[in-house]
Order: sequence, then structure tokens, then C-alpha cells
Amino acid sequence: MAIQWTEDLSTGITEIDNQHKEMFSRINEFHQACKLGKGREKVRETIKFLEEYAIMHFSTEENYMKRYNYPDYDSHKIDHQNFMKIINNIKEDFEREGAGVALVVNINHMIVEWLHKHIRRVDKALAKFLRDKSRI
Repeated sequence: MAIQWTEDLSTGITEIDNQHKEMFSRINEFHQACKLGKGREKVRETIKFLEEYAIMHFSTEENYMKRYNYPDYDSHKIDHQNFMKIINNIKEDFEREGAGVALVVNINHMIVEWLHKHIRRVDKALAKFLRDKSRI
């Protein structure tokens, strides 16, 4: 399932939006590889990217939250931890079973779904808080 960046996903915070766009781009590269029958070859690279990039991206968001005393910091951080659990589960499945079709589909489905929900619900609330407080 391809993931498309649309303006309704924009938080209005350039740094965060650019990081989201990079994640979308990489997921789309993975999706394209899958369409070309090369998804299995791209699995390890995609998992590694998501693992490393998510840590950096979540750190960016969490730094904003801490800096500006965001009241929903704890629940937002739990969402980040849940994403890392998803990535860890995918990584464990990959190490245990290899890059089967089920894993490739799982990466596409779970990551795309999580990103859309998280950005629309959680990240946009953070961005609104920062803008409403004229903090960013």
C-alpha cells in the first residue's frame, strides 16, 4: 500500500513535516520494490532505516514536547514506544522467518496505517499546541 503525503498531513512545523516526508518516501521505495517483486531484497534495508530514523524523528518531537512543557507528552511518547515495538516485532519476524510475503505485507500495512493515524491524531495535536502558544 503506497503512502501519499498530502497537505492534510502537514503539521506546519517544517522540521517535523520534512522528517515525515522522508519516512513516506522510504516506505514508497519499499512499496515500489514490492510491486517489482524485489520487496524481499529491500526488507532488511527498510527495517534498519525505520528503526534508526524513527529514533531520530521521535527524539525531535520529544525535544519539542519537553522544551515547551507539552501536557500530553506521556501519551505521545507511549505512541512512539508502540511504534518501536512494531518495528522490533517486524525485525524479530524477519530474523526468525526471513523476508516472506506475509512480512512484506505486514511492513506495508502496519507502518502505513500507524503513520497516518499518528500524524493525524497525535502529531497534529502537538503542532496545534505549539502554534497556539506561539512557540513555533
